[in-house]
Amino acid sequence: MIILKTRDDIARMRVAGQIVAQILSILESKVKPGVTTGSLNTIAEEECRKRGAIPVFKNYPNPRGGRPFPGAICASVNEEVVHGIPGKRVLKEGDIISIDFGVLFEGFAGDSALTIPVGDVDPEVARLLQVTEESLIRGIQQARPGNRLGKISSTIQDWAEKNGFSVVREYVGHGIGRNMHEDPPVPNYGRADRGPVLKEGMTLAIEPMLNMGTHKVITKIDDWTVVTQDGKYSAHFEHTVAITSHGPEILTLR
Repeated sequence: MIILKTRDDIARMRVAGQIVAQILSILESKVKPGVTTGSLNTIAEEECRKRGAIPVFKNYPNPRGGRPFPGAICASVNEEVVHGIPGKRVLKEGDIISIDFGVLFEGFAGDSALTIPVGDVDPEVARLLQVTEESLIRGIQQARPGNRLGKISSTIQDWAEKNGFSVVREYVGHGIGRNMHEDPPVPNYGRADRGPVLKEGMTLAIEPMLNMGTHKVITKIDDWTVVTQDGKYSAHFEHTVAITSHGPEILTLR
């Protein structure tokens, strides 16, 4: 069931979203060669405590029945698409790291992600990051009352494939509100005339994941980390968005 949010609900989600944005900005500033993904996770947890927020990914149940997610952030490096577990991995020049982060604050969720270059990266990798973020912004622009959800999905796919990248199918965006994951699912591919009609008060986490090679992915033995099947790099950008009578409002804008 799709839950429409009131203006008061969206105002509260705006606060949660800004906490996410603030902490992601701090994490982005800390990314450099020699830093471990675990140290970034520690910073995220500390910043949550300062703000009275709950890092919602920590101990999130595993849909496959394995161990809950152990980190406050998902830290996915290079060929890791999503759900990378933070730990001892040391970032090096030329890597990219996708940081996905969400909080609960006063009963409402915020969720956002970005992919950050570690020092200087290959020009084609830099283009992957640029096109992935562009696909997110183009998709968000279609989050308007009266459009079908598929308009977001098809816009993302069209821009990604026009620029020579593939779109992950197995993992999609989602509704968001009092829970991190609500209806409807928000695919990053599909037809513009499919899906529910968007209405004022809907709140969505839109999150394209683009790969340099095949769109196919596999899950590592840790039961969490999703990687590209061919080992090529992947990028991930995400915002929490409210659909309003005036158009989309990005609640996690940095």
